[in-house]
Amino acid sequence: MRWSEIARALGALSTDYVQRRHRVQAGEALEGRGKRAAFALYYAPRHYVLTREVLQALGAAAAPALPIVDLGCGLGVAGAAWAALHDPPPSVTGLDVNEWVLGEARIAYRALGIRGRAVRSSVERFRFPAGPLHQVAAFTVNELETEARDALLARIRQGAPAGGATLVIEPLATRIAPWWKDWAAAFAALGGRADEWRFDVPLPGRVAELGRSAHLDPRELGCRSLWISAA
Repeated sequence: MRWSEIARALGALSTDYVQRRHRVQAGEALEGRGKRAAFALYYAPRHYVLTREVLQALGAAAAPALPIVDLGCGLGVAGAAWAALHDPPPSVTGLDVNEWVLGEARIAYRALGIRGRAVRSSVERFRFPAGPLHQVAAFTVNELETEARDALLARIRQGAPAGGATLVIEPLATRIAPWWKDWAAAFAALGGRADEWRFDVPLPGRVAELGRSAHLDPRELGCRSLWISAA
């Protein structure tokens, strides 16, 4: 595809995430080669950098190097960013219902030297392995149906994963996550924390260039997070 085509697709994809949330929740945002290319070339690297910076700020590298489950993994970058904090990196299991992103996640794991597997499963139906593990949900919870979101929060409240840590990352915009206050209160009650982050970290040159081509500001690198750790 031509650069201009991907830039136009990125603009349309950004509009889906901000103004046409029903398309995201219905799984329609990644329809078409252009939007898939835009997601892979722009949003996936951004999400990798954001997850890495949040984890470093939270001191996650000091936590045990446990297996990681990436809920709604997309292209696998959140779980990979966490695994890459450790040497050697722990294994990652990525969950998603979209076959295309699962294929891309497998490619990403191999390229980044991560022992990862990508599994087609919804968050609420996945049977977590026994033993302590970490779990991350990056830009995922806002896309869950209410029932699935409530089930995930109930699981976190019950103390799973025992002995590990849980990280939730979402955009700074609160209007797309009206459930955030309830989740923040639940994490606080469990000894966790809620944060807002803005990072002054440059993106790779081609990623930033693509953002500018789509009339986005690649310097706006921020998110909000929820964190709880048994360590």
